[in-house]
Amino acid sequence: QVQLVESGGGLEQAGGSLRLSCAASGISGSILAMGWYRQAPENEREWVASITSGEDTNYVDSVKDRFTISRDNAKNTVYLQMHSLKPEDTAVYFCYARIRVTGLSYNVWGQGTQVTVSS
Repeated sequence: QVQLVESGGGLEQAGGSLRLSCAASGISGSILAMGWYRQAPENEREWVASITSGEDTNYVDSVKDRFTISRDNAKNTVYLQMHSLKPEDTAVYFCYARIRVTGLSYNVWGQGTQVTVSS
């Protein structure tokens, strides 16, 4: 059974930095892409960043030049380095992995990690 376990969230002041990690285990196929969504209270879940197996990266405009996504394929782990944090970055951050097994693709989600940025 595929599992994603996130870590690294917490409380940080505006302008500070945090690094999120997400480790995947139980993979029986190949990971096409990994990434992060976030959800603030009373808001819809928002895509933040993604990275493909070829390490192509994409970001939502609001985090470009502040967040960096990277992955360690050997460890099936994706990271989100967040700099210049803003109060509006406060949210639960969810990791996901797009997995392919014998022609089928599906998404797996982590349980989420809270990021709180104080002003």
